[in-house]
Amino acid sequence: MKLIKVGFTIVILVLTTLWGVGAVYFGDSDTGVVQLWISAMFGLLGLAALICLGLPRWRKRLLLGHSMAFIIILAWWLGISPSNQRNWQMDAGKLAYASFVGDTVTVHNIRNFDYRSEFDFQPAYYSKTFDLNKFQGIDLFSVYWMGPAIAHTILSFDFGGNDHLAVSIEARKEQGEGYSTIKGFFRQYELIYFVADERDVIRLRTNYRKDPPEQVYRYRLQGSMENGRRLFLEYMRKINELNEQPAFYNTLLDNCTTAIWLRTLSNQGHLPFSWKILLSGYLPEYLYQSQRLDTRMPFQELQRQARINSQAQAADQSPDFSMRIRESNQ
Repeated sequence: MKLIKVGFTIVILVLTTLWGVGAVYFGDSDTGVVQLWISAMFGLLGLAALICLGLPRWRKRLLLGHSMAFIIILAWWLGISPSNQRNWQMDAGKLAYASFVGDTVTVHNIRNFDYRSEFDFQPAYYSKTFDLNKFQGIDLFSVYWMGPAIAHTILSFDFGGNDHLAVSIEARKEQGEGYSTIKGFFRQYELIYFVADERDVIRLRTNYRKDPPEQVYRYRLQGSMENGRRLFLEYMRKINELNEQPAFYNTLLDNCTTAIWLRTLSNQGHLPFSWKILLSGYLPEYLYQSQRLDTRMPFQELQRQARINSQAQAADQSPDFSMRIRESNQ
């Protein structure tokens, strides 16, 4: 029993020390000298508490000191507030929003950039009205660039013909800011729902991202139209909410895939949480196993047919891009 207690204390000490060091080091913005020193001192305090676990004379004092310092850091960190008023990168400069009249939803600031390369583009936005009575389903796009375990997930809502509205949930970055998985744990990025034309958000990944190249797969989700419409409306409510109350992106808890699962909680019969949602590259397999994809063929064959890079590269700037990437690649 004593060994279990010591082991538990060691785990808690290591986790709180690592988290506290990261929270202070990254802070509310750029890392400064003061933050660097405070994070280093907290790390040393945690190390000292760990070393002195076997010294009864010092153990209680150091554990108490570490706990008090951690509580102060946590209270300060929880006081960091998200904002919509920052010097955003050009691609994240505008937030989408929606207005509702009866069975129609008008979506504003739909992104539709004209790309010459990944970072060379002409910004463009438009508004469009969608009739909920014409809703036909949802496609899931899985984007891979670093092996099978991790993928970026995008949902696209189908209103018939070439009317598809894609939503990509991402970290909203400031000018000169890159993405870091570690920083994403520490309130460094605001959350953004990129509401975009598929010629923008899908074509960017299939045609223009080269370092590394990205492989894009499209899967048609199986489910009731009512649940699909409800999920679409939940998305629209969320993008309106983010206009009024910005929120932080979180690498683990509120990212491109976990946020989708959270939105689906509005539907009865939603999928239970799974580790395959955290390791998002396996999400299509989880959906297949849960009868939410076409199961008339083995998953490996469905996945092979789902890859759309060649269709997207052939369609490129075509106005019927959405229809052409849905052409069979058999």
